[in-house]
Amino acid sequence: MKVVVISASPRKNANTQIAMKYVYEFTKTKKVDVKFIDLSGGQIECYRGPEENYNEATKNATNDIIDADVWLIGSPIYNSFFSSALKNLFEYVNYKKTGGKIAGTVIMAAGTIGFIDVQTLITQLLTYFRVVANPKAVFLTVDEISNKKQLNDSAKERLEEMVEGTLKMASKFRE
Repeated sequence: MKVVVISASPRKNANTQIAMKYVYEFTKTKKVDVKFIDLSGGQIECYRGPEENYNEATKNATNDIIDADVWLIGSPIYNSFFSSALKNLFEYVNYKKTGGKIAGTVIMAAGTIGFIDVQTLITQLLTYFRVVANPKAVFLTVDEISNKKQLNDSAKERLEEMVEGTLKMASKFRE
């Protein structure tokens, strides 16, 4: 099984990045082929249309998404919406090549307002790509990260449950 972990915050050293690096490391222990796409590096170009020639990082990220069976997506909430960097990334993805994939989501925010709204928006995006979303998203607040580096045990446990549940969904879906 191929898995792609996407950290959709454009900010360097972002809280979303901390959570998704944890997801990546945990997923590596599950004996799956896993790749990490970090949108904070500025390597993914702004989408300019299908006829344009894009850099290798952009092409590789697009191919990793299309090739993966499972997407584990983490996005911060910005202005009551998911990250525009995530929307930009999915501009490259051909929805005709993504049907039947499974996705799990992590949503990071400063407070607890807006989680369900953003989960709904991400689920709508996934539906367009014919991707089945794990209904058990992980909602995290910045209070669950100490010293801008370490997730608390509750956050880790919920992230692990989401990964395991999403991989289990993917296994059953493939049967």
